[in-house]
This record gives sequence, structure tokens and C-alpha cells, in this order.
Amino acid sequence: MDKTLPYGWYTDPEILRREQERIFRPAWQYVGHTGQLAQPGYFAATVGRTPVVVTRDRDRVLRGFVNVCRHRGFALAEGECSRETLQCPYHAWTYGLDGRLRKAPRSEEEPDFPQDELGLVPIAVGTWGSFVFANAGPDPEPLTDALGSLPAQVAELGLDVDSLVHYSRWEAEVAANWKIVSENFLECYHCQVAHPAFSDLIDVSPDAYLLSTDGRLSTQHGPPRTVAPTDELPRSQFHFLWPNLGINILPGHPNLSIGPFLPLTPERTYRFLDYFFGPDVEQGWIDELIAFDSQVGREDVALVEGVQRGVASGALEHGVVMSRSEQLIGHFQALTAAALTE
Repeated sequence: MDKTLPYGWYTDPEILRREQERIFRPAWQYVGHTGQLAQPGYFAATVGRTPVVVTRDRDRVLRGFVNVCRHRGFALAEGECSRETLQCPYHAWTYGLDGRLRKAPRSEEEPDFPQDELGLVPIAVGTWGSFVFANAGPDPEPLTDALGSLPAQVAELGLDVDSLVHYSRWEAEVAANWKIVSENFLECYHCQVAHPAFSDLIDVSPDAYLLSTDGRLSTQHGPPRTVAPTDELPRSQFHFLWPNLGINILPGHPNLSIGPFLPLTPERTYRFLDYFFGPDVEQGWIDELIAFDSQVGREDVALVEGVQRGVASGALEHGVVMSRSEQLIGHFQALTAAALTE
């Protein structure tokens, strides 16, 4: 039987530092959606430890930059805003949405002020449907390579991601290491015990609930116990794109929720989840899905925080992984260990 990662890896600040450098910095991260940029403007996000800002000007070009003023390092933008410039709150250096420095007060007093050289530092951005991804590392691979077979698997289900409309964002902080939160997402071995409503909806028996991996992508395929004649999506898909992106699609009408597991400290994780639905999905069905998902989420928070308390106790050096039911955890841990030890 395979062992888990060492439990010390779930509490050690040095491990998190290495994860930020070796895992998150070179990875494509989901940061938001194009609906946040329907008008010229920007939204702020983080990629690993790097604060980033994604912009769209009147030219409709999507751009990304390190969200740090070139003057004295102030974090430039917060939240999201529809406006034509970004202005630093510290000394009012002003940048266009194309990243160029437009105005630096009193710069005319400086001989040979290098205004053209002090634009925001660009990063790579890309989209799949309306989902926006950013990469702050050097020489990033194409986003299509990072996504792998994910778009094809979603399309095969019959879901047109280009037609989805953003509905809401859920946010939370969880008292658990990001790897524990990810590993919980990657198995349904616990579902019959901990998620009774989910298990009533989805057949989670080992022969029905199918697991697969493809490169950095892990997928769980769950058939519903009953199918209504009006259901447009015949089954569920739950995808995890290593290192930290979760995607949920439930059976029924067009729906998808997507969001990352972002480490704040070795023992604390920030989560956000963007909900999307088809343009014609009825409000009542949306309300039921979000209520259902919220209940499952509350159950999961209790689980992962309980695991964190156990691994942080120092009583054990590691756990074990069930080779069939938890094969996706084994895949996740192999990718993580390789990144940290190579």
C-alpha cells in the first residue's frame, strides 16, 4: 500500500516556500472571467505569491501585468473596476490599461526620466471560454497544452462553455493546507459516509463512479441515480487540473463551477468558486444547485479541517492511500513530490 506525502509537508513553511517557487510560479492559474471586463477596466488576482492585474482596453485585447507599481512597489490595483487607467494610491503614478506609464507627477523635474521603460511588467494571460488564466512564470507553456484534454471532455458531455453566463462567486478561508483541500476534492471514497445528499444524487459505488487521469488532469465521472427527460447534461464531471484547480459539473441543466485552492499559510487555504449557468436556466434550479453545493461544501470544510488537526499533531509521520478508490490522490501526490524533489 502506498504511503501519503510526509505529514510534515502539510505544516512546514519551507515546504510552502518551495511549492510557491516550483509549483505555483510556473503554473497557469484560473484568476477570473471575461465578464469582469465587459467594459474597459481591470481586476486584481494572485498567481502563487505574485499579485497580478488583468486588463482589457477599448481595443478588447486581454492583457496581464504584475500588480506592482514600478516606482516604490505599492500593490497597484484592488478588486475590479471599469475605468481607463490604473493609478497608484501612493504617489499617483498612472498607467494605461496597456501597461504603459502615462503620468508620473514631477517626472519633468528628473533629467532623462525613462518613462518608456517604466511600464508595468507583463505576464501571460489566456482564456478557455470566458475563463481567464494567468501565468507569472518565465517562458510559460501554451495554455492549451496546460489544459490538455479538459476542454474536449467537457465538450463531449454536451456543455458549451462559450454559452455560459457568470452567476456568482463564493469565497472562504479554510483552516487546512492546500494539499489536504485538493486531496479531499480528488476522492469520493468519503462520499457515502460524509455526503448523504450527494450520494443520493450521484451513484458513488466503485463500479459506477469512474476515475481517470490524463497528464496533469484528474477526472471523476459520476452518473446520476435518476435522469429527468429535460436533463441536458446526462452525468457529472469533476475535474482537477494540477496543481490546484477544481471544476464541478452536475447533471441536469448547463452549469459549471470553477476555482482554485490557494495557499495562504502552511495551514490555511483561500478558496473561491465562480458559478456559471446556461442563459436559459431557471432561477429555481440555480437556487437548488447552489444550496446543494453549499451543503456539500460545509461538510467538506469540517473534513479537511479535521485532517489538518490530525496531521499537525505530529503523532504520525504519514498515512496510506487506497490504490483504487484514492488513485487520483496518488496521482496528485506523485506530481507534487516530483516538483518538490527534482
